[in-house]
Amino acid sequence: MCNCCFCVFQVKELPLCPVETTLFIIGDKWKILILRDLIDGTKRFGELKKSIGSISQKILTQQLRDMEEDGLVNRKAYAEIPPRVEYSLTETGESLKPILDSMFLWGEQYKNKNIDK
Repeated sequence: MCNCCFCVFQVKELPLCPVETTLFIIGDKWKILILRDLIDGTKRFGELKKSIGSISQKILTQQLRDMEEDGLVNRKAYAEIPPRVEYSLTETGESLKPILDSMFLWGEQYKNKNIDK
């Protein structure tokens, strides 16, 4: 770790429990929905906003920055007018697909089991 005055590193303290670590990184409602949308491929900011719906622009921006910082999302900005930014999953982000698939199946089974209650 660099101790010079030009470098500032912020190291996240991760929980000891692997399940808790996973929740720490992706446990936010919005992050899960962003991952869900990016699993299918690259999306622009507006596409993500429209797909998620009730998220504010400020929160979506912050969540994408957090996910980029955590190594889950790539951000590619194009030098165009109007500006264009695309988001895609990194290899680490892609590795979460089995978790999202399991969540989908569990949610589907839960809904089917409890639909008549």
